[in-house]
Amino acid sequence: MTADAQDELVTPYWHLDSPDGPRHTLRRLPALVAPVLRLVWECGRRPALAVLALQLAIGAATAGGLLATTAVLDELLAAGAAPERILAALPDLVLVAVIVALRGAAVAGVELARARLEPALRRAAQERLFAAALGVQLADLDDVDFFDGLHRARDRGLFHLDRSAGNLVDLLGAACGVTAAAAGLAVLHPLLVPLLVAGVIPEAWAVLRAARRGYAGMRAMVTLNRRVDLLTSLATEREPAGELRACQAEPSVLAEYRQVAGVLKAEETRVGLAMARATAAGRAAAGLALAGVLAALGLMLHAGWIATAAAGTAVIAVRVAAGALRQLTQAANQLFEQSLYVADYHDFLADAEARRRPEGGVPAPRSPARITLRDVGFTYPGGAGPALSGIDLTVHAGRTIALVGENGSGKTTLARLLAGLYRPTTGTMCWDGLDCAGLDPRSLADRVVLVPQHPVRWPHDARTNVRMGRHDRPDPGDHALREAASLAAADDVIAGLPSGWRTLLSKQFRGGHELSAGQWQRLAVARGLFRDGPLLIWDEPTAPLDAKAEYAVYETLRRIAGERTVVLITHRLTSVRHADRVYLLHQGRIAEQGTHEELLALRGRYAELYALQTGKPARR
Repeated sequence: MTADAQDELVTPYWHLDSPDGPRHTLRRLPALVAPVLRLVWECGRRPALAVLALQLAIGAATAGGLLATTAVLDELLAAGAAPERILAALPDLVLVAVIVALRGAAVAGVELARARLEPALRRAAQERLFAAALGVQLADLDDVDFFDGLHRARDRGLFHLDRSAGNLVDLLGAACGVTAAAAGLAVLHPLLVPLLVAGVIPEAWAVLRAARRGYAGMRAMVTLNRRVDLLTSLATEREPAGELRACQAEPSVLAEYRQVAGVLKAEETRVGLAMARATAAGRAAAGLALAGVLAALGLMLHAGWIATAAAGTAVIAVRVAAGALRQLTQAANQLFEQSLYVADYHDFLADAEARRRPEGGVPAPRSPARITLRDVGFTYPGGAGPALSGIDLTVHAGRTIALVGENGSGKTTLARLLAGLYRPTTGTMCWDGLDCAGLDPRSLADRVVLVPQHPVRWPHDARTNVRMGRHDRPDPGDHALREAASLAAADDVIAGLPSGWRTLLSKQFRGGHELSAGQWQRLAVARGLFRDGPLLIWDEPTAPLDAKAEYAVYETLRRIAGERTVVLITHRLTSVRHADRVYLLHQGRIAEQGTHEELLALRGRYAELYALQTGKPARR
């Protein structure tokens, strides 16, 4: 594949910023690890304290065991008969055995505490991510940078945050082991300690270099991985399976996968080789340094600077230190690399907190008599131009207005503005003269019922699917639930389910049942009716319904319109004949408005669309 073809896979809209430089990363390391420690302290204080105490005990046991070993060797290498030397060394041997047993018990205790700590950390981290994602405004999810940050935090940050807790435990244990070994060497001879420290520097350098290259590779590959994930969903999920086969698109999906996966494989190989080279160089240098430590120990023994027993203990201490250093290096390597991913998690939380939906303000009117939009415009984050501009309209209580127009004209965007999901970027929207910008967002949302064009298919039973319209609504005996289902013509759907309201509506789980698009839409309409608010916004509510169900839904709308304000979005112009006012949108602006008959009389865009749909020319 050519370089240009590879570039096309990651640019322009999937491009990510380059990572920080190594010095900046090193300066940030304490700040990156600190949030993990804070989260550990907040969600698992008791097991964390237990781990700390036990790891210190393990380190003390290691140092004590080395000193006790020196005493044993002194007795065994002393002059005299072998039985006498063994008998003299017996108390120290018993002490070594006790220390080893206590150390083993402490290691087991660390694993028990770790088994409690890691799940607690995982749950707390996931909850914070979900709360942050659910707390932002809807428009933020249209921001490419924010959406990328969300997915990096979800797919990478959470995973590495979970693993970082385990590596912190390993790092603490290894640090205690190294300290214990160094303390033992210091007792034997102070010169051995700087030699041991010199052996750490080469591998520490390799750790930092390999970690940064791995993180830089991840930043470059994240978009490719996302495309592979999308293709994986197309190839393995149930929903697109039918259309893929009907269109005979399987070869195209495989071809695109091969193209993207080939670039991903090459990039992964390049990054992996670079990390392996850096790690190998560091370990080779560390091996030479360790050999130098052993050679220096031999020279010291030859020169008579240390006793034979102390030299034997020093060999053991060096081996212990080497093993602890290896564990320390591995844990530090993983923790350093994970801290870079965890930084994405915390950066996302900080970004989400800055974008959090405002709370408080004046309570929204319980049943607004008038909703007014004046010169309202809206531009999506990063949009090339406004999706809506210069919108002026007034919605009176108890009236039904219809928003019609071609695809992309701004109907759904305007509906979301009316629902309070978006805030105007220009102009004002008022409820009974109160600017919505100053209203409490929660109270405003409480007054709105929105049935979207593509409703959520909750992977729960049918009852929960309807009750999600207002999950905390008291409904003894499910009377309101059944009434909403009847008004939405969804009672026939429930009657046909194997377990009625308790039927699981997801084929992804054992015993699940799947509905047709029209049946799902009836449940969505029932969900909106169960929510029961003064402002009803219906975005193409009957598009997938059959004629009978569509008639039932529109009859229900006409029946409740006198009590509530209804905003109807539809492409079927025959469905808006009974609306009190119709607004035709074109390129984000209101092009025509009036009653159905008035708009036909204008013989403009509305009349043209009506004629195309019905085959009847507009009457004069």
